[in-house]
Amino acid sequence: MNTQGVAVAFDNVVKAFGPVQVLHGVSFDLAPGRVYGLLGENGAGKSTLMKILAGYEPLTAGELRVNGQPQQFRSSRDAEALGIVLIHQEFNLAEDLSVADNIFLGHEKRKGLFLDDRAMRAEAAAALAQVGLAVDPATKVRRLIVAEKQLVEIAKAMARHARLLIMDEPTATLTPGETERLFGLIAQLRAEGVTIVYISHKLDEVERVTDEVIVMRDGRFVARAPTPELTRHQMANLMVGREIADLYPPRDLMPTGGVPALRVRGFSVPGWAQGIDFEVRPGEILGFAGLVGAGRTELFEGLLGLRPASGTVELQGQAVRLRSPRHAAHHGLTYLSEDRKGKGLHVAFGLRENLTLMALEQYARPWLRPEAERAALATAVKDYGIRAGSLEVKAASLSGGNQQKLALAKVLQPRPKVVVLDEPTRGVDVGAKRDIYFLIQRLAREGLAVVVISSELMELIGLAHRVAVMRAGRLEATLPGEGLTEETLIAYATGTAHAEA
Repeated sequence: MNTQGVAVAFDNVVKAFGPVQVLHGVSFDLAPGRVYGLLGENGAGKSTLMKILAGYEPLTAGELRVNGQPQQFRSSRDAEALGIVLIHQEFNLAEDLSVADNIFLGHEKRKGLFLDDRAMRAEAAAALAQVGLAVDPATKVRRLIVAEKQLVEIAKAMARHARLLIMDEPTATLTPGETERLFGLIAQLRAEGVTIVYISHKLDEVERVTDEVIVMRDGRFVARAPTPELTRHQMANLMVGREIADLYPPRDLMPTGGVPALRVRGFSVPGWAQGIDFEVRPGEILGFAGLVGAGRTELFEGLLGLRPASGTVELQGQAVRLRSPRHAAHHGLTYLSEDRKGKGLHVAFGLRENLTLMALEQYARPWLRPEAERAALATAVKDYGIRAGSLEVKAASLSGGNQQKLALAKVLQPRPKVVVLDEPTRGVDVGAKRDIYFLIQRLAREGLAVVVISSELMELIGLAHRVAVMRAGRLEATLPGEGLTEETLIAYATGTAHAEA
């Protein structure tokens, strides 16, 4: 087991993919036993640089030194041999294998000629306990919710005995309690001399857990400073290279009167939601808050026909029984999944194919008309601020923020009356977040009813006219957005609000 600290130096590192250069002479160093916040907008080059450090990508020019020795890793296994482990933002798990199998995938323990399943289960259980995940190591990964998969990724890194740990958006799906446990683990690792690179767009977390901030922009190193010397506002300005105005749009008046665009009564999803009542009007932004496991996503999957459910659903005053997302879209309700790459986009497809997938009947009369699809894509790129080097690239080549904008444009192609956005800014940088917030307001001003499910409480407070709070499958309260605080939302989400009252 490697127990020494890991010191890293990037010296004029260049990375190009074909004719496109994405890193331009990046130079900085990392010392052992420090926690570094690596900041930058999507597309700044942070993930590419860290993939070079972790052995997933070769550098094109320049030099990478680890403990003073030049390195040119051929694979992630080479980097892991030196104690360098990357926890991916997008899960790198085999869904049909068990948690223990995933933790030791490619690093299996053996007893003679056979796998030592008992030893792997025991060590997997210890790693899971370290990150605070109470699941049986024999559980298949596909049975886990998104937050649990994130903790499995972290446990996998723990089992590799990392001495330099790269965390890419590690709290994007975690509850406040799970996040606190992760912060405690980071403090413990730091005390043991582990170097940690913490990539996050949550600047309050960066402010809290890091010793130093390093900022990249457009593939270049632009600044570094001790964390206490920078405010969050200064961090954001360094990331985007300009002054960030107010993050949220000014709140419009709550629409009143008329028929609700969506009315739900007595709706239940077995095991997830019981007797839920709510409604949302045209022009309204309705937030849904709650801890992971509260049943928010599962409630709307039930509404869309993706889970067995019962209850009454009305769209524009007409009772409907939605059988599938396609059927829901036909009736004017569309849904953007929290799992952008798993369920939101086909990242191996082009931008055009992704954009029109939910509304193909508009572009096939009777045969598919690629010229109409290209025109729609050109319009969407302009309307939603999608930044792409070419309109012919695959969706996988876009930054996270631009993928999310494409996914938003996709679910709006069928021209819905109600749109449900599940974690719409997960893994998105501060500049793209602002773009998405103003887009959400624009949709409401155009008369759409918008439902926003989010784990970021300030996001709901900044955007929503009202916020519905779920706890343990029940609707605890629906609160006006004006004057709402994080403390109030947390109190309802944890069930302490009534006790305090």
